[in-house]
Amino acid sequence: MPTKTLQIPTPDGRSDAFAAFPDDGERHPGVLLYADAFGIRPVLEEMARELAVHGYYVLIPNYFYRHGPAPLLELPEHIGEEARPSILARLMPLINEHIADGRVESDADAYLTFLTAQPEVAAGPVAVTGYCIGGLLAMRTASAHPGQVAAVAGFHSPVIADGPDGLHRLLSKITAQVHLGHAESDLTPEALGELNRALDTAGVAYTSEIYPGTVHGYTMADTDAFSASGLKRHWERLLDLLDGTLGKG
Repeated sequence: MPTKTLQIPTPDGRSDAFAAFPDDGERHPGVLLYADAFGIRPVLEEMARELAVHGYYVLIPNYFYRHGPAPLLELPEHIGEEARPSILARLMPLINEHIADGRVESDADAYLTFLTAQPEVAAGPVAVTGYCIGGLLAMRTASAHPGQVAAVAGFHSPVIADGPDGLHRLLSKITAQVHLGHAESDLTPEALGELNRALDTAGVAYTSEIYPGTVHGYTMADTDAFSASGLKRHWERLLDLLDGTLGKG
């Protein structure tokens, strides 16, 4: 499976990125993948390769590029609960800064421009998916580029941000088909109902569900939160979404 390390030009510099794509010389639908807070690392690269096996060109940008190349912090091979608090204490100020000042939309424009210009990427709409905070970035990308993003997915992601007004603004511009896979520890059934009603009101085509027996971070095999059944369900839902909107390359 071919992979590349790339540099994406943005208004604020160059974002390093990882890409994986099929080894057949053909052009394939593009998928922009936003990592969780821990960033680009082997487990995310393996997920990109898995998606590429199914016929997609997958691009993972380092959205922390303003602070340095990935990995921004030295991470243990396994991010256990004992290491997680100190790592997040260093990353959360950067996350809050990133999502508060328009950087998400500015970077999204640069990432999508770069992705669709790659010679291995087919013409037409793309998909965006994300994990943890990356799911919020994915939803904001889909909201900012409704004509270009045909599918968007978020897994164990903080979709409800900035209160009801912020959620309405986010959802009202989305034309993509949406899948949200929530961790059982992140969202109560009542909160899920509120979110789904907001999706209905916005006229979004979606599936939104709590994955049973999961905690925040369930897709990440290098953390204590990992759930094999949750990851399997994630792949089933994500591939159904992508194949149904973009078709296999």
